[in-house]
Amino acid sequence: MTTNCQIALRFLLHKKRAMLMTLGGITFGVAFFILAQAQTSGFEQFFIRTLLATDSALRISDRFQETVASRTLAATGTHDAVRVETLRRYVEGVEYPGRIKALLAGIPEVTGVAEVLRGNAAFVSDFRRWDAQAFGINLREFRRVTNLDGQIIAGMLSDFEKAPNGVLVGSVLAQRTNVRPGDVATLTSAGSTQRCVVSGIFETGIGDIDKARVIMHLPAARSLLARPFGASYLQVSVADPGRAPAIAERLQSPLLNHAVSPWQRREKMWLEVFRFLQYSSAITVTTIIVVSALGMFNTLAMLVIEKTKEIAILRSCGFSKGDVTRIFLWLGWMVIMAGAGLGCALGALLTWATGRIPLRIRGIFSTDHFIVNWDGTHYVAAVLTAVVVVSIASYFPARRASRIEPGEIIRGASS
Repeated sequence: MTTNCQIALRFLLHKKRAMLMTLGGITFGVAFFILAQAQTSGFEQFFIRTLLATDSALRISDRFQETVASRTLAATGTHDAVRVETLRRYVEGVEYPGRIKALLAGIPEVTGVAEVLRGNAAFVSDFRRWDAQAFGINLREFRRVTNLDGQIIAGMLSDFEKAPNGVLVGSVLAQRTNVRPGDVATLTSAGSTQRCVVSGIFETGIGDIDKARVIMHLPAARSLLARPFGASYLQVSVADPGRAPAIAERLQSPLLNHAVSPWQRREKMWLEVFRFLQYSSAITVTTIIVVSALGMFNTLAMLVIEKTKEIAILRSCGFSKGDVTRIFLWLGWMVIMAGAGLGCALGALLTWATGRIPLRIRGIFSTDHFIVNWDGTHYVAAVLTAVVVVSIASYFPARRASRIEPGEIIRGASS
């Protein structure tokens, strides 16, 4: 240990009570910063996992036709994408899904493609009628792009696979119509009616889906919706969902007349909400560290006043202004290092405990306990915030101490 560190430690022990209060503030500030980020990012990551397990990373949907105005705008070299989009004429659905699936089969990043036919229908059971969405799928394809197997809460997916007229009903819709696996129900759409057997009940955790969706086999959906050809859209899963926007941009060129939408664009609103919550919680919790830094500033300022003679003696013994500055900075850094270490340990403990608190949420996702995200960047951000704030608070008293001139102190003491 250097001489400067030894002197800083002696000064630190001289103000044990005040330093312990500052240490406690830094510890709790770092811990709560970590906990707040673990919670907000945890729910965000869980929302993303729920979304990708239900709706896939990419969606290929409406055909668009270039108008004269949009072609002219593109020919002039403009990059106003919003104007180009608004000038295109969109036609609902995918007319030739087989061709697009064949094209996507040659792209390494794509791990699965599922054809989906969607339409409005009425679900009738025990004289109860509810508006629903018929959702026609090819089960083998759909299981590759979603987590349907993990979403079944009643019944068997194998029963659905074997029954041509079988359906899977969302959990909220099943509760409202009082249906269970094995019950017979009726689907009605545009004058067409089909009897079906409830093979299972699923729960995605997304309220809008669970209260309306009825999954059925694609041939049955085509018959019900009178759509013998085409699809409403294609769900596409990719190896790295984080790169979905870049892959969508690449696919937009070969799939000239279809819109390719990544999940980040479709759920931009919710992602912005989660980002706001992260920033808001970080700013709020940082106030604890700022208050602790003010305490450090006050303690060091008082210490400079009390140790004026000692500082003058050090200067007389050959210590430079830089040495005096480093002594007080070392004093602050000792508290910061101890507070950061204890704060990280306490933050990890609080994160672990919070992850086991029961909490039932049904809405944009489904969970029965708090969701936390273990991420090393939360610890790094918390420690860096504490180091920067407390270092700034320590610098000004240290700078004041370095300006003490021994001659003036000695003359003042002698007079």
